[in-house]
Amino acid sequence: MNLVKIDYGNLKSLTLIAKNDRMRDILSRIDRIVASDSSVLLIGETGVGKEIFAEYIHNTSPRSQRPFVKISLSALPADLLESELFGHEKGAYTSALNDKKGLFEIANTGSIFLDDIDDVPLSIQSKLLRVLESREIMRIGGTTPIPIDVRLITASKVDLKLLVEREIFRADLFYRINVVPIDIPPLRERSDDVPPLIEHFIKKYAPEKDLTVSHDAFKAFISYSWPGNVRELKNVIQRICLFAENEITLDDLPQEVKTGNPVDFLLKACNKCYLEDSMSLDQIVKCLEHNLLSTALAKSNGNQSQAAKTLGLSLSTFRDKLKKHNLNGQK
Repeated sequence: MNLVKIDYGNLKSLTLIAKNDRMRDILSRIDRIVASDSSVLLIGETGVGKEIFAEYIHNTSPRSQRPFVKISLSALPADLLESELFGHEKGAYTSALNDKKGLFEIANTGSIFLDDIDDVPLSIQSKLLRVLESREIMRIGGTTPIPIDVRLITASKVDLKLLVEREIFRADLFYRINVVPIDIPPLRERSDDVPPLIEHFIKKYAPEKDLTVSHDAFKAFISYSWPGNVRELKNVIQRICLFAENEITLDDLPQEVKTGNPVDFLLKACNKCYLEDSMSLDQIVKCLEHNLLSTALAKSNGNQSQAAKTLGLSLSTFRDKLKKHNLNGQK
């Protein structure tokens, strides 16, 4: 099967690589709808590349020369989110010293990408629905509606139908954004994409080195389940490229990739879980969760938003878990 590689060159530093049949079908489907203004919902696990697909949709659409605005909805608390999306008028509240355009207004005539739509509070969902239906926004404290013309692209890491059933996501908003749903499979379900992605990332992060991959290392890359998806693969290759010379061997790979079993690696990384066979299942789960939270915080240098994103959690859920485990982030 031929490799599909789409590179924007000078337009964007963005490359989409797909050898897997399912991924090629997805790209083909996207190519058929980019010329329309239909809303697109991207569904996929954290790290599968939803943002890159959103950029691809915008950059191949008739709106490509117009603004492309993106925001992670989980990164902001609800009280700031409304102002970020819709803007505010001077004097709307104490700290509103000037008029401020919202992201919908900034994206006018272009596209807006709302990542982590599954984390939007119900109070914002109703206002978002009103904007999408009326095609106009009202700044906080404003009295005059402002017409907008935007192409909406949203992304969710979970099946929104399940959230609708639990009544934590509005059904009417779901149907409004779910015009063209695109399910992006995790990397473990498309292992044939791993080799070209490795080659791409090696060329990107070590263009001056003529790096090859040993047979054993290559087998480990293919066998690993990549729970962090393409983002994890990219980070692993970037790290390896800093130290490897001539050939990437098993010794260059992170322990979890070499073992091929991320669960086993997590257990071994947490000595208490691994050594104490008297622990109950609940105790092991709590211990592992504590270890995951601590590791994510350490790797993000205490940045809670970044750590939460790494674990695929909303910021509020992440903070609740920090409180539960008596862990304190720095930022």
